[in-house]
Amino acid sequence: MTSTSDAQRWPNNDRDTYDRRDYDRRDGGSGSGGRQSRERNIPGEFDYYALVLSWSPTHCESEAGRNDRDALQCGRRDGRRYAFVLHGLWPQYERGFPGNCRTRERPFVPNRVIDEMLDIMPARGLVIHEYKKHGTCSGLDPAGYYEMARRLYNRIRIPERYTNPFEAQFVAPEQLTREIVAANPGLEPNMMAVSCAGPGNRLREIRICYTKSGQLRPCGSNENQRRMCSARQMYVPPVRSTWKPPAGASQRPGDRAAPVEPRRGEPPRGNVPRDRDYLPAPRGI
Repeated sequence: MTSTSDAQRWPNNDRDTYDRRDYDRRDGGSGSGGRQSRERNIPGEFDYYALVLSWSPTHCESEAGRNDRDALQCGRRDGRRYAFVLHGLWPQYERGFPGNCRTRERPFVPNRVIDEMLDIMPARGLVIHEYKKHGTCSGLDPAGYYEMARRLYNRIRIPERYTNPFEAQFVAPEQLTREIVAANPGLEPNMMAVSCAGPGNRLREIRICYTKSGQLRPCGSNENQRRMCSARQMYVPPVRSTWKPPAGASQRPGDRAAPVEPRRGEPPRGNVPRDRDYLPAPRGI
């Protein structure tokens, strides 16, 4: 049973669940073939999961990322950095995908569940939206769905160069795949795909495929690499610190200078909270 405060939040949650086109566009996954008809959108009836990790710098440079509703992720002022973040866990058919499945209970995500996900999925509206569109098709309630999403997220090891890069990189999709496969025993190239889009073929997301019980497996036709990113090289925007000096910090001659974020390789200057600049990468369990 939801609390009164949670129940009162429902209309706002529903209204705020997004016109996030950048997050919701599904390269290669939106085909209408196979089992895409509405009557097949039955909770729990799907073939596999795609764990989707978004490259936060690309999102934050997009129109959606500049929206005030993304303040937790892109508009922070505490210096915390985000690299790969959890976009969602998508039930998939071998061809096509279900969405917005009809459930017995209203697809309400309790505040407690939302708050628990914000460290790896830093947008409240996204947490709500992903359960309504994808989680309802998993056959799990919100707590169970996000528990599984976190468990799979925590299994993935991200290579060091992608955990907090200060500089832009140019990487071939195949190279990124090789590096992630090398860092994750049991993962094979046909079990993941890389997505790029926009100016310079920016890295957008990676998808890793799992069975319904959470074991790695080959992806279906939704994760067609040629369709998701056929570029020879992708542009990987650097992770930017959003740290700002305190409001009203004086810069008059003789005053102590406001803290300045150090450049790569330099020791911290002032009192920049460097330990808060990093979002820990997914770790194995």
